[in-house]
Amino acid sequence: MRTALTELTGVRHPIVQTGMGWVAGPRLVSAAARAGALGILASATMTTDLLLEAVREVKSRTDAPFGVNLRADASDARDRVRIIIDEGVKVASFALAPSRELIAELKDAGVVVIPSIGARRHAEKVAAWGADAVIVQGGEGGGHTGDVATTVLLPQVVDAVDIPVIAAGGFHDGRGLVAALAYGAAGIAMGTRFLLTSDSTVPDAVKARYLAATVKDITLTTAVDGLPHRMLRTELVDALERAGRTRALAQAVRRAAGFKKISGLSWPQMIRDGLAMKHGKDLSWSQVLLAANTPMLLRASMVEGRADLGVMASGQVAGLIEDVPSCEELVARVMTEAARVLGALQIAGGADKVSPSGD
Repeated sequence: MRTALTELTGVRHPIVQTGMGWVAGPRLVSAAARAGALGILASATMTTDLLLEAVREVKSRTDAPFGVNLRADASDARDRVRIIIDEGVKVASFALAPSRELIAELKDAGVVVIPSIGARRHAEKVAAWGADAVIVQGGEGGGHTGDVATTVLLPQVVDAVDIPVIAAGGFHDGRGLVAALAYGAAGIAMGTRFLLTSDSTVPDAVKARYLAATVKDITLTTAVDGLPHRMLRTELVDALERAGRTRALAQAVRRAAGFKKISGLSWPQMIRDGLAMKHGKDLSWSQVLLAANTPMLLRASMVEGRADLGVMASGQVAGLIEDVPSCEELVARVMTEAARVLGALQIAGGADKVSPSGD
């Protein structure tokens, strides 16, 4: 199936595996890329040395295009950009809007720039700055998210910009891909669905918690880091919501120290990152400090398998997922179902042939 996304990135199918911290490592990304999707490494929880190792590991596993997700406001963002350029990575993905200068530097080196956005005005801004495409995440999506549903946000952005738009938030199958295409998107991005594959390194016990969840078991809370964060509702989330601000801040300080050790960042670097975050989202200092909760709480579950001690970011779509296929099986299933749905629609509409390739 050819779309503006496949033409731009060189992947076979208009599907993106999103850059999930502690989850989107070399094994998952290379498996997604081999399956024909755009796999994206999550670099925010890696040191620059680990990022370089991860990029080279993916390259050793596949020749297919892949991307790297990074924080544009990180103090070492330019070092990470240099790795992307020097290693010939096809796509740079951003969780926050990159600067005009950063976009230009990447594009001059032939890197495709795809920021993730949650509002129409943000899409308009990065498009004006030269971004090649945008990932639009509606409120159904996991992790930090907004409050506008994908079905409302997506057509707004498609109508507002003239670059490819990739739909995220609530997608897990071929029907969703067809729906996104009908809205004018060039493809879909999926996080939770790829987390729940056999190629994901998330421990089986944690995957079982996702599979057991219903739609009502997925909540939106600000208790973890002061920002709206969609995740599975667990005893820990309930406890964090009951905890007073003083206790929550004390816990955040301890987790910030832990993340400093794992990330290799110095305190001055972490403070600079905090200042950038505070300015970029107009947060209070207490919210910036609470944001230190997120990497360590996610690591506890996604790496260590401690669902009782960590949080599990999740899109609402987890309530619809019932199995753990390989990336190859998942992508093939999505594309087969999309072709079947498109065929049924064209037959119902009186068309005499189906052309999912876009011809």
